[in-house]
Amino acid sequence: MSSSPEKKKEKKLEEELPSTPQPNPTPSLPDELLTSCIARLSRLYYPTLSLVSKSFRSLLASPELYKARSLSFRTESCLYLCLESSSDSRWFTLCRKPDKTETEDDVSKNKKNNDDVSKNKKKKKSTSYALWKLPSLHSPPAVFSGLVSVGSDIYNIRSSSNVSVLDCRFHTWRKAPSLPVELMALSACAVDEKIYVAGIHGESLKNASKVLDARTQTWDDVVSIPCSLTRRGALNMRSVCIDGKPHVATDDGVVCYNSQEGKWELGEAKMGSFRFSDSYCEVENVLYSVYDGMLRWYDGEVNVWRSLEGLVGLPKFLPGVSVRLCDYGGNMVVVWDKNMLSSGEKKILCAEIALERRGVWEIWGGVEWVEHVLTVPIGYYIVKALSAMV
Repeated sequence: MSSSPEKKKEKKLEEELPSTPQPNPTPSLPDELLTSCIARLSRLYYPTLSLVSKSFRSLLASPELYKARSLSFRTESCLYLCLESSSDSRWFTLCRKPDKTETEDDVSKNKKNNDDVSKNKKKKKSTSYALWKLPSLHSPPAVFSGLVSVGSDIYNIRSSSNVSVLDCRFHTWRKAPSLPVELMALSACAVDEKIYVAGIHGESLKNASKVLDARTQTWDDVVSIPCSLTRRGALNMRSVCIDGKPHVATDDGVVCYNSQEGKWELGEAKMGSFRFSDSYCEVENVLYSVYDGMLRWYDGEVNVWRSLEGLVGLPKFLPGVSVRLCDYGGNMVVVWDKNMLSSGEKKILCAEIALERRGVWEIWGGVEWVEHVLTVPIGYYIVKALSAMV
């Protein structure tokens, strides 16, 4: 029996009306107390909590929650990864899988030595990491050199002059003021909530520099890199912040911007070898990169590239493997891929490394964990890994 016209009108009206606020996920707790409790949890657990119910998803996306995290000093570095194929861009964030319990018997059942059978009934927890895809997010195309994080935002600056911002609190995109001019071969880095962008003016092929103040959302001119320091139209630019100054490495060497004097200066030429790949990052004023499959480091005190010691459990990266490095709250995250040609898929692997300075000439890396965190079609490649404070 078909519905009456009146009922159809009522149903249509209900669909058009805005949805009512979600009820408290746990009605036995006041809203303020529940928000305060979740604000104290690491954000690594939020993707799992979002699966509990629509009410939890609503709470996890509320401004009140992130205000509570800020007031209780619970903001933390959150890892984000951009992958891209010929047809789309995808963004992921690092999370922890739910704890699993297993008996020691399950772990040691293949061991030949059965002398400790009496201990096998104890239980232990094992926690692993995974990359969680940001849901229902239309992501604009991105390139490594145009992605930079400031606070809880990730800026996507493109040569077409468009600037998009990923708000990592709510996983939404918004527009930022466009570049005043179109720049080719642009490269960006952030210093004190200011984003410095160097590139080539599309028409004149002259070097150009702009700076975006993330607080005021306004663009300002920066004196262009003079031809006396680097030739006109240098197409291979890579930017990084060292010693509180934006540095740009080109085929002609390294230049850095002195904001106090408002001019570009020559930097240390030895530093510039990192420009040959996208496998580099800065952590606590030290530049790290991958060379010949191994991790190395450079800072202004030593002025020479040195190998990162330790790294027990981290593989040597074979030629053709895409590697990305990222500052992760003072540690370093390494992300790399592994093609599985038989299945037409690609593994994304991730490791967190604790860094320890030992005197002037040595830095040691301790591998905290290594995980296979994601599997994607083989056509995807890693654009960049970044961390945002959320």
